[in-house]
Amino acid sequence: REPDVPPEAALLFEVTLLSVRDGPDPQALPPAARLRLGMQRRDRGNFHFARGDFAAALRSYRLALRALDGPAAAPPAPQEDEELREQRVKCLNNCAAAALRLRREDEALAACDAALRISPDSGRALLRRGQLLAQRGRDAEAELDLRRALALDPTSKV
Repeated sequence: REPDVPPEAALLFEVTLLSVRDGPDPQALPPAARLRLGMQRRDRGNFHFARGDFAAALRSYRLALRALDGPAAAPPAPQEDEELREQRVKCLNNCAAAALRLRREDEALAACDAALRISPDSGRALLRRGQLLAQRGRDAEAELDLRRALALDPTSKV
């Protein structure tokens, strides 16, 4: 705002927080809204992950899971239920990736196991779990997971 504020001037703002409110309670939301909220939180986690802030990414993925896992006010339609399951698996796989970057192997392994309980054919979860098991010297178990992951996606570069 020339002439009051010259171009390229450093500005200092003082902000007063007037109130704080919690986010929506996922348990009270219908399935479609839970799905939307979960996807938004997962996208936020992906943003943090891409910037290398793995702790913030992991927090966002956990919030996404909380939204996706909460019981619905009404049972979801079969299509919504399948979408919720798919999003849970994606979030769990992302949790495992972020936990690995933070060197939290037990947490990564638990996330892989949870993803595989929902979707036994999750190639990413099988691959990550196989790698984790191999690092722990559990070669026979690792081989089973890695062979299964390869059978599911033989063209995978990983």
